Parts: sequence; C-alpha cells; structure tokens
Amino acid sequence: VVGELSLDGTLRHVRGILPMAALARQEGFKRLIVPAMDAGEAALIPDIEVIAVDSLRQLCEWAHGEIVLPAIETTFSETDCFTGFQTDFQEIKGQEHVKRALEVAAAGGHNVLMIGPPGSGKTLMARALPSILPSMTIDEALDVTRIYSVSDQLPSDTPLIRSRPFRSPHHTISHAGLVGGGNWPRPGEISLAHRGVLFLDELPEFGSRVLEVMRQPIEDKVVTISRAQGSLTFPANFQLIAAMNPCPCGYFGDPLKPCTCALGMVSKYQKRISGPLLDRIDIHIEVPRVDYDKLSQQRLGESSITIRSRVEIARKMQLSRFNGRTNNSEDHESVKFLSNNAEMGPSEIRKHCVLDEASNNLMRSAMRQLQLSARAYHRILKLSRTIADLADSPSISPNHIAEALQYRPKLNLEA
Repeated sequence: VVGELSLDGTLRHVRGILPMAALARQEGFKRLIVPAMDAGEAALIPDIEVIAVDSLRQLCEWAHGEIVLPAIETTFSETDCFTGFQTDFQEIKGQEHVKRALEVAAAGGHNVLMIGPPGSGKTLMARALPSILPSMTIDEALDVTRIYSVSDQLPSDTPLIRSRPFRSPHHTISHAGLVGGGNWPRPGEISLAHRGVLFLDELPEFGSRVLEVMRQPIEDKVVTISRAQGSLTFPANFQLIAAMNPCPCGYFGDPLKPCTCALGMVSKYQKRISGPLLDRIDIHIEVPRVDYDKLSQQRLGESSITIRSRVEIARKMQLSRFNGRTNNSEDHESVKFLSNNAEMGPSEIRKHCVLDEASNNLMRSAMRQLQLSARAYHRILKLSRTIADLADSPSISPNHIAEALQYRPKLNLEA
C-alpha cells in the first residue's frame, strides 16, 4: 500500500508514485494499492495489478471481500508519444542558415548557441525546435514521467508525459532551481528538461555560478546533489539551446542600427560566458535581422513535418550504428545506451568518425589555425558525422567537415 493517510482516514496523493510502482514490480510485488488520484500514473507500469482506493475504510472493506475494486488499466502506444506542436518552421521567415543548423542539431542531439540582435527570431526558432525532434519512445516517455512524478509536477489529468519537455527558466533562476536542491533534493530545470530541450534565453544574464555548474551535467548527462545524509543522482540528458545578444544594447555588428556600447563593454559582456562552457556547445550560429522583403513574402518555408522526417531518418541510422552500445561513461542507467551522435565517447568517435586523407588535412589545418582544444576536435567530428548522416553518406567528406567548422564560436573574446 502506498499513500498518505490523513486524519479522517482518506488516502491522499503522494509524489513519485510512478518510480515507486516500478520499484515494486522490480522487487517482485504483483499488486499495488494506491490513492485513487494516483492510480492512472501507477498503472503505466506493466505486469503489476493496481488497485485504487479512496480511504482506509474502503481498503478494509475490499480486503474483507465486502466490495469489489477492479484493477486500473492504462494503455498507450508509440503513436501516443507525439502530440503535435505549436510553432511550425514554415511560419518562420528567412533565416535559412539557422534552420539548417537547428536541423543538424535535432538530427544529432547537439547543443546550440544563437547570437543576434533583439527581434531577429532567436526565441521563436528555439521554441520551434521540438517540432522537428523525433517522438519519444515509450521508455523515454516513462523516463520523463518519473522525473515529473518525483518533483510533483505531473498534472493530475496527464499520467504520462507524451511530448518532449521544453524548459525555459528565467535568467534570475537560482543554482538550486537550475540543477536541483533543497533539504530533500528535488530535480531542477536541467532534469525536468531530460529527453527534451533546455532553452536559456539571454545567456550572459545568468549568474556565472549558475552557468559554470552546468558544465559537468552537459558532459555526463546526469547531475549529482550531495547532502550530509547522502547524495542523489538525477538524469539530465537534455539538449541545450541558448540565445544571446552580441552586446548589452544588442546591436554590435548590426548593419542598420549602430551599437551604443563601448568596445570594453562588449568584450566584458561576452566574457560572461566562459571558454570551457562555449567549448561544450557544438553549434554557434549568428542570427541577423530579417529584411522587409523576406518578412513580407507570402510563400511559406519548409514545414516542420518535412524537416522532421529527415531528422528521424538520421536518428534511425545512428541507432542502427550504435546497436545498443554504451558510451563507456559511469554506469548511470538513464544514459547507458547511445541514442545519437552527440552522446558518442572517444572510442565511438574513433570507430565511426574515420577521416580520409583530404578530410584529415582539412582538420589538421583547422586545428592549427583555430587553436582548437581536444574537446572541440571531438565535437567537430561528431557534428560532421551528423551532417554526413543527413546527407545519407556512409563516410565523412571534407564538405561535411567544412560545414561543421562553420559552426565554431564566433564571439569576440579577445581582451
């Protein structure tokens, strides 16, 4: 029996009922009795009978055979995990190069930083990204739902989270709000974005401590919160999409509106984002203002459904390539199996990102001229592999390397 017993004998809602039901099945229990309002959530776990009761009296009557309480059943399929989307790429005017970058990001699970003046469409395109991401599998949907259940953010009428999360915290968020915390730690925004998108708008406005604490979760796909009583590990396999202006006024480098910031202010503003954090972002893309001719044209662009079909084909290629392989990182169950190119480790990169002589020469030149780190080198290779997948190419060519190099950081971080 799982539930909170009130003074009048009623069984009240408890958070985390889904992982409790999963643990009960794992421990060999065949039946679980839960509060009526939690029954739909618990019934998502197969191979365990779920009985819903309203009160201790009703439970006793059922146990003595005085009443009959049927088992609760919840059924769903893979098709249930796609519920449509609000923003379609065909409604976005211009910015074709940004749409291409987001398609590459969606196909490989890569992190993105968009840089441009106010009103150029950065936020709109970030909110459109979920419309081209593949639907969640049933296992992924259950994985996400467990987190929302533990954090007590699962709507009462939604026992299963069917669409990929899109979390957009304000830049005033605290360290605990972003990564999780509290006396009894709860998941933060990076865990609530698990299997989905974490959108950080106005990236330099976030506190430096808040940004730096994200570096390890971006790499490990989990976050560990330590307390005196022990430590808890939450999954954090999210796709980071960040947006920022190039300077405090927002118009540095804009061809039409002059920038009012001193060069020192521009440099100081951009340096709020550390080099190690920038190094963990695969795609850096400039988002210029859209001119009137493109804004006023009536012709629609390519739809999200069309782009999404290409993304799904590329993802299927990656799943087939990895075939259940692990990334040789710490044995956290939520990130054990590789599902996209961004999750590849050094051994997978060595196996699946083999370069021919021309591509090797191009990479050697880029490493020397751009002074790339080892992490940047590996991220370029993973990005090139995704671009090759979208082109249905079994091997990485110099063209794929060249496109990946175009997505390297363009921020002016010189002193």
